[in-house]
Amino acid sequence: MEQLLTFAANNQMLSMMWLAIVSMLVFITVKSKLSKVKEVNTQELTMLVNREDGVIVDIRKQQEFNKGHIIGSKNISAEKIDKNDIATLENAKSKPIIVVCTAGLSAVKAANKLTSAGFEKVFVLKGGFSAWQSASLPVAK
Repeated sequence: MEQLLTFAANNQMLSMMWLAIVSMLVFITVKSKLSKVKEVNTQELTMLVNREDGVIVDIRKQQEFNKGHIIGSKNISAEKIDKNDIATLENAKSKPIIVVCTAGLSAVKAANKLTSAGFEKVFVLKGGFSAWQSASLPVAK
């Protein structure tokens, strides 16, 4: 313990950076645990669709969607979700909604928007469509 305090005193900048990184990791972990939107992997996505009649919402651009998408997914752009133009999903408010983007990063914002619009079970595919392709799962064109 004495060595740790000596190190911290001698390397104040390094110690502050370490403390900042640890604080950010704790914040991100707590935020993800408290979030209504949960991440699912490809296997969990398949189970949600097959067992609970889940709806896959692909928020990628139309051109990317046309090149390849998860079978049965609906293409609704992130811009439409931002503008609350989600009439095609209104009858699925109680069903699981799985939001898919290219890499799993931009889907969180759209998923939060859907949650605030009253959708009960909203999920994000971890790794996005890239994870789906990497797992060699079927793709429609």
